[in-house]
Amino acid sequence: QAQLVVSGGGSVQAGGSLRLSCGGSGYTGSRHCMGWFRQAPGKEREGVAIINEDGSTLYADSVKGRFTISEDTASTTSFLLMSSLKPEDTAMYYCSARIWFGAYVSCGLDSSDYFYWGQGTQVTVSS
Repeated sequence: QAQLVVSGGGSVQAGGSLRLSCGGSGYTGSRHCMGWFRQAPGKEREGVAIINEDGSTLYADSVKGRFTISEDTASTTSFLLMSSLKPEDTAMYYCSARIWFGAYVSCGLDSSDYFYWGQGTQVTVSS
């Protein structure tokens, strides 16, 4: 059974940076991509960034140029470095993994494609 454990998050002033980490386990030998999603109060959950097995990445337009997703494949840990943070980045952030066997598939930002979720971590950006 795949498990994801999130660390990081917290409060920061606008313009600051934070790094989130997501340690994955339980899916050795399968294909996977990892993603970060967020949900602000009263809003739908939205995809922030994903990283595919081949290292290719995809970002939401709202975070392009400010957020960077990466993965340490040896430890199956993904990272989300968030820079130039804005108050509108305030949300609960979730790590997720899409896991499957078979042919390579390039992943997207649709949360319905992801079935394994870590606990959320709050990110609060003050102006």
